[in-house]
Amino acid sequence: AQIWTVIGALAIGTYLIRYSFFGLIGGRELPEWALRHLRYTAVAVLPGLVAPAVIWPTATGGSPDLTRAAAAGAALLVGWWRKSPIWAIVAGFLTLYALSALH
Repeated sequence: AQIWTVIGALAIGTYLIRYSFFGLIGGRELPEWALRHLRYTAVAVLPGLVAPAVIWPTATGGSPDLTRAAAAGAALLVGWWRKSPIWAIVAGFLTLYALSALH
């Protein structure tokens, strides 16, 4: 019963957090300052998701891996050069695949 109470409380909390944004703001236009800040959400979140996988990869038991670091570097350089996330992903994937095949 205790676990179901916790699950229910978390579900209600999550619903209220989402409703506060979608339900209350809904069809209204957001102010320019809010839109300007929301534009940087992906730029702020994605490095936080990717960095641990590069620095402490689970596949290597948490020890740094030169292959993954090189793939991340290739993705970073191609993304900066081409200004395209698709080409950055392709470059990172190909680098990771090629260097993994060499080991």
